[in-house]
Amino acid sequence: MATTPHQKERELQREIARSVESALPGVEVLALELTGKERFCVYVDHPQGVDHGLCERVTGVLRRYLDNYSVEVSSPGLDRPLRTRAHFERAVGRNVKVKTATQKARGEVVAAGERSVQIRTGPNAADIPYDEIVRANLIDEGNDG
Repeated sequence: MATTPHQKERELQREIARSVESALPGVEVLALELTGKERFCVYVDHPQGVDHGLCERVTGVLRRYLDNYSVEVSSPGLDRPLRTRAHFERAVGRNVKVKTATQKARGEVVAAGERSVQIRTGPNAADIPYDEIVRANLIDEGNDG
């Protein structure tokens, strides 16, 4: 059975998260996105923030992938990727974009349940199972503080 790009992405993310998180304590792999046939971007976070040096250390852990892929390591940025229940729990009350294989939604995270996230889109709310999410990101609301 052929794997879809989304399945390949999830498989790579699990593999890379294990490698990076065990080699570099405190580093969290937030997401991995295939950005081309032989390219991917890994979004990482760390309690002390993400700087160039941390990105270099993560790239070093991923050296074995460089034979087959062009690898980019990035901080989460303002439109932080969301993939897990814990990510959505921290985003309750914030606006997000969510894409599944069959739908796209924009709205406020109302709740992060055990198996799905609830997003309010206007007067309605939708439950979207985590395992159906292909992409999800915070929407930068441009708040200057």
